[in-house]
Amino acid sequence: MSTADKLERLRALRAEALLGGGPTRIEQQHARGKLTARERLELLLDEDSFHELDAMVTHRASDFGLDDERYLGDGVVTGYGTIDGRTAFVYSQDFTVFGGSLSEAHAEKICKVMDLAMENGAPIIGLADSGGARIQEGVVSLGGYADIFLRNTLASGVVPQLSIILGPCAGGAVYSPAITDFTLMVEGTSYMFVTGPSVVRTVTHEEIDFEGLGGARVHNETSGVAQFLSPGEPQALDLARRLIGYLPQNNVELTPIREGWQAPDGGDGLDTLIPDSPKQSYDMHAVIGGIVDADSFTEVHEHFARNIICGFARIEGRSVGIVAQQPEVLAGVLDIDAADKAARFVRTCDCFNVPLVTLVDVPGFLPGVDQEHRGIIRHGAKLLFAYSEATVPKLTVITRKAYGGAYDVMSSKHIRGDLNFAWPTAEIAVMGVEGAVNIVFRDRIDAADDPDAERARLVAEYEERFANPYVAAARGYVDEVIMPSETRARLASGLALLEGKRQSLPPKKHSNIPL
Repeated sequence: MSTADKLERLRALRAEALLGGGPTRIEQQHARGKLTARERLELLLDEDSFHELDAMVTHRASDFGLDDERYLGDGVVTGYGTIDGRTAFVYSQDFTVFGGSLSEAHAEKICKVMDLAMENGAPIIGLADSGGARIQEGVVSLGGYADIFLRNTLASGVVPQLSIILGPCAGGAVYSPAITDFTLMVEGTSYMFVTGPSVVRTVTHEEIDFEGLGGARVHNETSGVAQFLSPGEPQALDLARRLIGYLPQNNVELTPIREGWQAPDGGDGLDTLIPDSPKQSYDMHAVIGGIVDADSFTEVHEHFARNIICGFARIEGRSVGIVAQQPEVLAGVLDIDAADKAARFVRTCDCFNVPLVTLVDVPGFLPGVDQEHRGIIRHGAKLLFAYSEATVPKLTVITRKAYGGAYDVMSSKHIRGDLNFAWPTAEIAVMGVEGAVNIVFRDRIDAADDPDAERARLVAEYEERFANPYVAAARGYVDEVIMPSETRARLASGLALLEGKRQSLPPKKHSNIPL
């Protein structure tokens, strides 16, 4: 062959690789309302930044007719590019080739980019659209999954890992997204389950469809497996870009600082936000909106355990992780799901040097037989453990209630909170004032000529002596009582102060969090 022939051959092979499973299958993919593997990467990465690896790889199997059916790339597009100018390693499964099923070669391509991500300290983003293990390859495909799971585990806490589910993700395949830091799903086209509806029907005789068993809304609202729900693929991919923007490239870098930030509107309104009655609720999103940069808040696990809010934001351009009670849902009480959700988020922020801002309005842990029997002690301990172990800057603001053990858990000074503030409306006590008075002074109230008047007098006295923020401030448990409208400024100066914080844990192989 001449040089010209060889060059032409390369052009032909590149063109063939771009077609995946061919024009007909690409049309079928579009008919399902789904983008192709390459179209997705074009939306995820900066324009013209993608560099493909292993485009010429094919499977090596010959059984069951596979020897006669080979496609360049073998059902997954791998490589690297940039997001806002920063490197990211990616793999995008191609459903037009063998339904995106994972073979030995397919897995090796994914493992290669994961190894490169670890070696170069850059995020790994996986776009899943696969029918699962390639049955024709048997145990070889199962081994390929295990190779990926191992790398997910080793990369955990070293580089950010995102999983974007853009089609089916079934069987053993689900455990890769489960190990990664964040899972994004698309309503109507994303599915995750260990066993499908037909197996469920056979084994348990339960009737359920794909959406009801493992759809995007189920995993965002009920199981908590996924952290983000998007109405379409472009929105999911745009959200992934936004999410990566809050995080450093790896665990030894600091978070990026965004220039050109804008102060929020309505910060002065925080002074009048808290209702006079402790029984009235308010929306904690209003507090968050008043202290973070305009349009910078991205909520994580928005639809799951809504009594606690977690999310990323920026304060004067600096990335922060927000953890806050939501008084409008279950009065902001801590239950099993809320503890799990917040503990996971706290640990994620700590992995990647994202400072934590905690907004506290918590009446305690949810009482009840169901919660106790399901292990509220163990689950609540996860959140306590996560905050205690975290070494990133931790800033806490008590807006209203901080009762009982929940006060300790929510990044209190006692578990190494760096800067702890309280609003004048804060109530820090073993329990609510009225409940405490009814227990401590029950005999005196019962013996009084006017029990109601005596109770009211004792409530006022107890609140003044034990439950207001100045009592905690006098002991240094609260560094300062501040006006609500001062919160953003105090947090901004605190973040700048703590930027060089250095704190280490005792030498150990690893901790033993109460899973």
